[in-house]
Amino acid sequence: MSKALGTFRAFYVVALCCIGSFLFAYDTGIIGGILTFQSFENDFRYTSAEKATVASNSTSILQAGAFFACFFIWPFTAKYGRRRAIMLASALFTVGAIVQTINTHSLGAFYGARAISGIGVGMATVLIPMYSAEMAPKEIRGTLGSGFQFFFTLGVMTSYWVDYGVKINLPSITAQWQIPVGLQLAPGAILGLGMFLCEESPRWLTKVGRREEALQALAWVRGGDSPDVRSEFDEIVTSLEEEERLTNGVTWRECLLPINRYRIILVVVLQIGVQLTGNTSLAYYAPQIFTLVGTGDKSLLLTGFFGLVKTVACLFFLVFLVERIGRRGSLMGGALLMGIYFILIAVLTKVFPPDPNQGLTPSSIAALTLIYLEAMTYNISWGPVPWIYTSEIFPSRIREAGIAIGTATQWLFNFVFSQVTPRAVENLGWKTFLMFGIFNFSLVVFTYFFIKETKGRSLEDMEQVFAKRLGVAVNAGLDHEAQGNPEKVREKAEDILEIERKVSGNV
Repeated sequence: MSKALGTFRAFYVVALCCIGSFLFAYDTGIIGGILTFQSFENDFRYTSAEKATVASNSTSILQAGAFFACFFIWPFTAKYGRRRAIMLASALFTVGAIVQTINTHSLGAFYGARAISGIGVGMATVLIPMYSAEMAPKEIRGTLGSGFQFFFTLGVMTSYWVDYGVKINLPSITAQWQIPVGLQLAPGAILGLGMFLCEESPRWLTKVGRREEALQALAWVRGGDSPDVRSEFDEIVTSLEEEERLTNGVTWRECLLPINRYRIILVVVLQIGVQLTGNTSLAYYAPQIFTLVGTGDKSLLLTGFFGLVKTVACLFFLVFLVERIGRRGSLMGGALLMGIYFILIAVLTKVFPPDPNQGLTPSSIAALTLIYLEAMTYNISWGPVPWIYTSEIFPSRIREAGIAIGTATQWLFNFVFSQVTPRAVENLGWKTFLMFGIFNFSLVVFTYFFIKETKGRSLEDMEQVFAKRLGVAVNAGLDHEAQGNPEKVREKAEDILEIERKVSGNV
């Protein structure tokens, strides 16, 4: 009974995490649709000539808020815990969503609300994977991470269909854009209120010295106290004690050591590469992109199917590929295929310019097919893999700093490309696809020369991989005997520290 209860509670935490992912994705997806509504343009009193500016500002301001939230949330959650931080993220997002839903007739108020929601979204994207990983049992941690990515695509797909539904069923009135915006209040509230039915992270409670509460929290999420729970708690305590001993005196300066600096630069470039693929731009401005290739008044309908294709592709990756193909091969193959697709789309739209009066032509259907294939390829390569890679290449001593920098980079360049894309579509036309094609081919070269395969490698193996990259020979052949054995944990920790000392002294 206790095991079944523990499984139920673990999946409850997973469901909450997926709601956070869904929320982020839904907010990302709706903006591109409502910006095509005449009702939104009328209510906020801007001209057609200002559409591109309003589109880029509406999206990029949210990204800017999320970027700064990445640096704010680390000290906050370290002091106040995961649950309170997630509640704060939910509250901020909800406040921003309420103001966005109100017809203020002011773009300034709408932009301000987007910034507030962005802070909440940025906090959530950092906190939710952290909290769920600390709460979930080992057996479902991988599934949990995969579910987060899957529900992201599900949120985007839902936003596309909601936009399409209000477009065809409601006249051009205020409610037409208020309904898609207002619906995000539901998952935002569920995320925050759901935290009242959860316990705090046992790892955080242990870290701040509240061990009795930590054991109770662990027993809750595992369905009751038992010898296995006690053993797991002992491992948490031993691991944290050893981590505190090894990291005593560690400062930001350690991030600048050559082996760590190399990894940080690698993660930064990898996250920039996610934006260079062009898929994020497609997600934000799908209706505008589809209009560019000649879909006419069917752009929102086809955007809905675009979201469906992405969701199915991501589900396929999670079920059949996530543990079967390597990181390097997935990134190289994905970038190569996406580059080919974008070049072909550019050729089709150049040679057969779309005519709004003709509707869907054979050339526009071919271009749409290629866009769908690009989205499917992205969701089995550059969609999920960079996040996996970012989380696994850093040593425990700087892992929080490394992931924070990677997450902030993702948001910063989301901001940059949300500014660039609508103007590129407006001014470059078919050359926008050519640009993304060239970017993808450059990512193939980058992956070939700089990305090392990490599938199936332990943390100790990571130290060996990156030490060898910089010309330092180390012996990282550590086994798995340390699990549950405090003395072995200490031995392995000393070995890791020795590797880092060797690297620091040789580069």
